[in-house]
Amino acid sequence: MLASDRNLYVVKFRNNPQHVRVLANELLATRLAAAIGLAVPPSEVIEVSEWLIQNTAELTIEQRGGALKCQAGLHFASRWVGGLMPGQTVDYLPVEQLLEVRNLAEFAGILALDKWTCNINGRQAVFQKGRRERRYTATFIDQGYCFHAGDWKFVDASLGGVFAENTVYRGVTGWASFEPWLGRIENLSPDTAWAIAEIIPPEWYGGDLSALESLLERLLARRRRVRELIMGFGESARRPFPNWGVGGEKEMGRRVEGENWVQDSEQGQGVG
Repeated sequence: MLASDRNLYVVKFRNNPQHVRVLANELLATRLAAAIGLAVPPSEVIEVSEWLIQNTAELTIEQRGGALKCQAGLHFASRWVGGLMPGQTVDYLPVEQLLEVRNLAEFAGILALDKWTCNINGRQAVFQKGRRERRYTATFIDQGYCFHAGDWKFVDASLGGVFAENTVYRGVTGWASFEPWLGRIENLSPDTAWAIAEIIPPEWYGGDLSALESLLERLLARRRRVRELIMGFGESARRPFPNWGVGGEKEMGRRVEGENWVQDSEQGQGVG
């Protein structure tokens, strides 16, 4: 949709068939990703009028039993990657081009964010380049299924929130590969998260402020578990980090000084 600021946006409506909370998830997780320096599209709260909906036949949701009109009001908007002059934007690259993506290292950073926020969807990205450019840049989109989608709970799975192609993790050689993003998550000021939560329209979470506050409190408490969750993926059958230790860091386990969680590198178990 073309907004009043003359930018194109992908708009998610409150009456989408997934859950109204996916709008809150999108805004919270996307703004958190931006706060730690990851490549995500600008995200906004956008107002769509009743007049526009009634006079635009395309503003419907296709579902079983027929089409449903989009709802008027405040909705989530994600800036269309590439804008009005997109050059070339794709959602798939062959391995050879994937390895040449300018910000390939950021896939380690978005993995840390997805583990922190319990994204139960596969990691989504689009790749964009200018008309005269050879290499693509990745932009990370679709955070709606963070926080276990509409459930707002944290049930972690080793393959949750990971990219389909292991190639993007080939450059991971140790914990240093997750920096600076992992450190920024672990040291994120609670005020940053609360400030983002404050701009989420109440209708996106049914006006249940206590549920939103509980989500934020649990999310902030998870900051020091992100390494453990990354390790769960690293030790999975996917074996995503074949070059771990190339830089001399042989063990995935690491003691986090001053924190409650320690990894026993011999047993591979987290201990309190």
